[in-house]
Amino acid sequence: MFLEKSRIFVQIFKIMEPLQLNDPQVSYGAIDDYGVFSFIDMVRKGIKFSLFSKFAGNIPFTQNDWSNFLHISERTLHRYQKEQGTFDSPQSERILEIALLYNKGKEVFGDAEKFNLWLDSKNLALGGIKPKSLFDSTFGINLLKDELIKIEYGVLA
Repeated sequence: MFLEKSRIFVQIFKIMEPLQLNDPQVSYGAIDDYGVFSFIDMVRKGIKFSLFSKFAGNIPFTQNDWSNFLHISERTLHRYQKEQGTFDSPQSERILEIALLYNKGKEVFGDAEKFNLWLDSKNLALGGIKPKSLFDSTFGINLLKDELIKIEYGVLA
């Protein structure tokens, strides 16, 4: 089992072309000791805009949303796009956190459309805010992860 997960992470983070950030193999369930170090390595090296673009193009967030999530201006985001640059560590870490959470949400809700609706709807369990508004902090992403786990196990209180 460990060798299988190791091969998956080598494929994801060393080659990083066959699999994308929205691939189901990029998930919380796939994180073991080796996986954590692979994620750390990926964050330290930075995520290339081309990889980010493939992921971001499959989810309904605007450039304004992404600039808010990543704490950079839209102009900086455009510069990354134009130069096909690599995101700094803080932005790379946030992109990876969002990818993990997004993949978990699709798994819990059964498809992206239902999860997207949940992300964009006011949520009583979160004090009446839209879940996607919490993507701008690690604490918010962890709170959403906890909510998804509660939903997954039928704990809605």
